[in-house]
Amino acid sequence: MTADPSAPMAAIDPLRLRVFSLNCWGIRYLSKHCSQRYAMVAELLSREGYDIVLLQEVWSEKDYLFLKNKLACSHPHSHYFKSGVIGSGLATFSKHRINDAFLYCYSLNGYPYMVHQGDWFGGKAVGMVILEIGRLKAHVYLTHLHAEYSRERDTYLPHRVVQAWELQHFIRHTSSGADVVVLGGDLNMHPQDLGTRLLMASTGLRDCYTETDVFDGCEDGITLIADNCFINKKDLVPFEKGIRIDYILIKGSSRVELQCESMSTTQGSVPDQPHPYSDHEALSVALRLGPSGPQAGGEDGGSGPDCAAGRVAELVDLVTEARTEVKVGLHCAERRRYTAARTGMMGVALLLLEVVMAAVPWLGGPQPFPSASFYLLGALGLASLLVTSMLYLFYTTELKALQGAEDHMRLAVGSLQERLRGVAMKRPPLEAEE
Repeated sequence: MTADPSAPMAAIDPLRLRVFSLNCWGIRYLSKHCSQRYAMVAELLSREGYDIVLLQEVWSEKDYLFLKNKLACSHPHSHYFKSGVIGSGLATFSKHRINDAFLYCYSLNGYPYMVHQGDWFGGKAVGMVILEIGRLKAHVYLTHLHAEYSRERDTYLPHRVVQAWELQHFIRHTSSGADVVVLGGDLNMHPQDLGTRLLMASTGLRDCYTETDVFDGCEDGITLIADNCFINKKDLVPFEKGIRIDYILIKGSSRVELQCESMSTTQGSVPDQPHPYSDHEALSVALRLGPSGPQAGGEDGGSGPDCAAGRVAELVDLVTEARTEVKVGLHCAERRRYTAARTGMMGVALLLLEVVMAAVPWLGGPQPFPSASFYLLGALGLASLLVTSMLYLFYTTELKALQGAEDHMRLAVGSLQERLRGVAMKRPPLEAEE
């Protein structure tokens, strides 16, 4: 039974919730020791008995079914989110009943011709499941954003910023009735990155790593570490020790106070096992849920006009910064579309030349080129036209998505500025100096 909003706070019994998150690196035939590592993950989850398990990069449904079979006793409820060409890779397992599930696919997700990276084929998305936890309703979100690949020349930054923008909107618009909100996954963003700051400031989600007083794991909470044998240290440059891109974020409500009592991560090797669980480190947190106090559990995290003005001003700056990055992406997309159109015109010119060459014999003249050259030139022109037409359509779609995000951000900035003026008007006038 779901929680009754009119129920008194004292009726909510304190309880504890353990959450586990791992990027499994489960690319069949490409990831090293994939089947062995899935067996290790299944054994760990069965032994530890986490309440909620959030897995990313479970690319094969066969691997999901393997885990589902192994965890049937410890985690009887599960859901696998399907999208894209090879799937979202998102899977969740739970001790508690899953009442509903929904998947939102991000509008931007890299480029299909970057086959070696594969992000576009994965159909990156955010999945949501609604759980019954005692008398409480929990909205649990699971996501995996586009990878960075290069810190110095991050081609995908506008796409990832738009993904973070869509993620925070999805969470805000679907979590209003939740007693507990949990987000886990591989965000592919550092804690200080724009997308991370925008996500947390917009939703009120709190980072378990910074919230907990008890932490057992890698230094600075990093989840992609140089000591992991599956990691190529060159990929971590300029961060020698590693980076923190995997998170568990939480938020309570006006009825429920949510606290992170402890957090831990794996540290590369696994005792008595030949391999780590993945190229990412696993995260686990212990949460305490209890009745909310008068000032706890809300999104704002503070009271008074000064606190409200500060939060709104921060959001204005963050959305403005995000809008700037999206505009950069717009400029690049326009340039790529122009290049595709220009190359396509070259294909059209080659085909027109083919028509002229084919008409020469009909006019009584000799064939100016050998047959092999004639057909090769035609094939080249046709291939160029087809490929550039597809790219032109793709870049147009990218352009529309970026324009839509930029328009949405412009409206959001205007609305936030109105709120800021409203908060400023509510401030008491300053006392005159004597």
